[in-house]
Amino acid sequence: MAEETRSAPASESAAQTVPSKRTGRLTKVGRVKSDKMDKTVVVEVVRSKMDPVYKKYVRVRKNYQAHDEENAYKVGDRVEIIEHRPLSKMKRWKVVNLVERAVQE
Repeated sequence: MAEETRSAPASESAAQTVPSKRTGRLTKVGRVKSDKMDKTVVVEVVRSKMDPVYKKYVRVRKNYQAHDEENAYKVGDRVEIIEHRPLSKMKRWKVVNLVERAVQE
């Protein structure tokens, strides 16, 4: 009998950990969690990981501090970040572009 293969949920972006073709740097897509710092945003990246014991997909969240030169991104925006040289003690990522603007109420 053929074994059934399970893939990650379709809601996750396939480009989250794929290196950029031109530079070879990793890119990730996530939501801006905080924009209170000057020229810095905190981006939360959510990915699915299979639990080794229960064989069930679990959401894993990780926060990245990313450089935002113009302070253009606000809380709730979906952005793409790329690996970058160290800019400070915690910043190793840079915001590349806006994927989706947050819904204004």
